[in-house]
Formats: sequence, structure tokens, C-alpha cells
Amino acid sequence: MTIVTLLSDFGSADTYVGQMKGALLSVAPDAVLVDLTHAIAPQDVRGAAFHLWAAVEAFPPGTVHLAVVDPGVGTRRRAIAARVRRGDFLVGPDNGLLSPALARLGGIEAAVEIVRTPGRRGDVSRTFHGRDIFAPAAGHLARGGRLAGLGPPCARLDVRIELPPYRREGRRIVGEVLHVDGYGNLVTNLPASELPPSFVVEIGARRIAGPRSSYQAVPRGRALALAGGSGLLELAVRDGSASRRFSAGAGNPVAVAPVS
Repeated sequence: MTIVTLLSDFGSADTYVGQMKGALLSVAPDAVLVDLTHAIAPQDVRGAAFHLWAAVEAFPPGTVHLAVVDPGVGTRRRAIAARVRRGDFLVGPDNGLLSPALARLGGIEAAVEIVRTPGRRGDVSRTFHGRDIFAPAAGHLARGGRLAGLGPPCARLDVRIELPPYRREGRRIVGEVLHVDGYGNLVTNLPASELPPSFVVEIGARRIAGPRSSYQAVPRGRALALAGGSGLLELAVRDGSASRRFSAGAGNPVAVAPVS
């Protein structure tokens, strides 16, 4: 049995996720389906790329990752499937959504444009490629089908998205907030491994000492800085929301200065 992860902006109010799963299971009935999230903001390709990047390393090699956030559905944008050097497969639109996760898993070993979907039922809708193209393609790979069975090879992706880089300004490390999670924590693009042993985070006019070992390492209502589950610096408020406290969201600048 192969694990297949699913990520989309389909939400839960409609049957779109269920239909996509049905199309996949029609091809690979033994697949183990894991929902990463279907609550991506509508058409937010960049936000979806971050979520996929953050999630893929947790799964075993050989996992198939199906991601569909596809504002260009029905246009000339390509549908692609790729195998990475770690052995995983990623399936989705060639709009940059897959590129950070592909890089995190070792880079592309082989990729194809999906022009055939073995096992697909019915015609292809111009507006629902998640069900009619991507899900059957993921099912084909999950049941052990060859990548080449989906279409011709791709020399490169048409669109790439990269996580915003951080930079060094003297002794300071300057970056930005990438994501606000469901707790109101601010996830930055600063790798915790690059930070000094003791530091102060600057966000707007506020300064937060770090690092802390846990969310409960400070009194209730106090702000803190710590390494999050993605290996990135996070700003949090114990039993509160850092996003509300600092009136901050994705794109807000942050800086780290060492404390000597």
C-alpha cells in the first residue's frame, strides 16, 4: 500500500475533495490517503507551496504527493508528475506549487507532462483537473505504474517558486514572516540552525528575546521566539496570538540580532 497525500484549496463545503479521492481510489483502491489540508486560501499558489514544502519530509520515501491549487486550470499550463531523488512522486500543475517541495526532497530525478491517465473514468472537464487528470495520475503511480506511462519527459518546469531568501546585514539576519498558523504563530523564513545561541528578534517596534525551549517557557500572555516544527524561527504568544499582538502577517519583515 502506498501513501498518497492530498493538498488543495477545495475546502470542505463542496464534494470536490471527495470526488478527487474517488477518482484516485478507482485507479489505486489500496492507496492510503492522507489529507495535508484543503483549507489553502483560494488560488493561493505561493501559500500552498509553503505548506507542501513544510509537510513532505515527514512522510516515508516513495510517498505520492498530490497537490492541486490551480488558478490556470483549462489554460495551456502543463500538468506534471515528477520523481525526486529520495524516491517520492509529486503530481500537480506546473505553476510553481511543487517546486519548493521538489527541492526539499533532493530535486527532480525525472519529470513528465501528464497527457495520459491510465484508469481514468469519463471525459476530462476543463475546470476540474484535480479529479480528471491529477488524481488518476497519482493513482497510477501509487499502484506502481511507470512515470513514463503518463506522458513525455519534461526537461524543466515552466514556473518555479522559491521561498523568500533571508539576508545578512552585518551581525543581523533579516527575513520575513512566511505564514500565520492556526494558533496565530508567525512562522518566518529564518532557519533556526542559522541563528546565534542567544538573540533578540525585532518585528516592528517590538523586541523578543530568544530562543525559548517551548511555548510554556514564558508566563501566560508573554511573547516568545523559538524553533518551530519546520525548523524555522517562530514568534508566538503563550495562550494568545502573535499575529494579533503584533498586527503582523505574511510578508512582515523580521530581524534577528545576536546578544553577546
